[in-house]
Amino acid sequence: MSPLAASLNRIFALILRYWYLLQSSWPRIVDLVYWPTVQMLMWGFLQVYLAGQSSTAALVGATFIGSVLLWDILFRGQIGFSVSFLEEMWSRNLGNLMMTPLRVWEFLAALMVMSVIRLAIGFVPVSLLAIAFFGFNLWGLGLALAAFFANLIVTSWSVGLVASGVVLRNGLGAEALVWSIPFLLLPLACVYYPVEVLPAWLQPISLALPPTHVFEGMRALILEERFDVGAMLWAAGLNALFFLAAILAFLAFLRASRRAGSLLQVGE
Repeated sequence: MSPLAASLNRIFALILRYWYLLQSSWPRIVDLVYWPTVQMLMWGFLQVYLAGQSSTAALVGATFIGSVLLWDILFRGQIGFSVSFLEEMWSRNLGNLMMTPLRVWEFLAALMVMSVIRLAIGFVPVSLLAIAFFGFNLWGLGLALAAFFANLIVTSWSVGLVASGVVLRNGLGAEALVWSIPFLLLPLACVYYPVEVLPAWLQPISLALPPTHVFEGMRALILEERFDVGAMLWAAGLNALFFLAAILAFLAFLRASRRAGSLLQVGE
């Protein structure tokens, strides 16, 4: 068997393990759909209210649902990555994995694929509910949606790598960071409002984050019917830098954990 085929087999085996864990627990599946649906309905009904005030307010209100759905790609993509990693921590299995022929990049590749699978389980039905309830068709964005998705999912992997690395080095006592770190991006990434709303000194920090350009691009597409290619290129370039930095950070956390002998001591 070629080295590439062996690597693909190991990656697929890990994906299969996480898939069996997911499909064997209906609460896990419900959780993937529940919160995105609640958020979408809340912002959707707010849009309905705004639509009754003026046509301009209705158009702006449409960006709320788009923002919610795109934010869900970022948040759920990261949670899907990190929770699959935490499955190994919870089961005290990470040390066992590190003693097998499994390479680090194969492990990370399996986590990335699983994050997309978990995201799809929640995102697809919620996006269809947005069409049924509010007539907002995110899929109608076409190639623009593909650009938004690609940038946001890479950002989610970067955040997931850092969050997982922190938990790897510090144990499950740092588990809460997996859920809290993404929300540090929420006000700075300008999910629900344009960059101009932020104080002048904070705007450069916001523009240094890849998701900011995605949400700015989404608003330009909905409000101005213009696809901002420049914003997507900025997002892609920043994502490349952040993703590389996140991989290096995870590897550094892994080395520190090995030196400290904490791979087999993953408790609180």
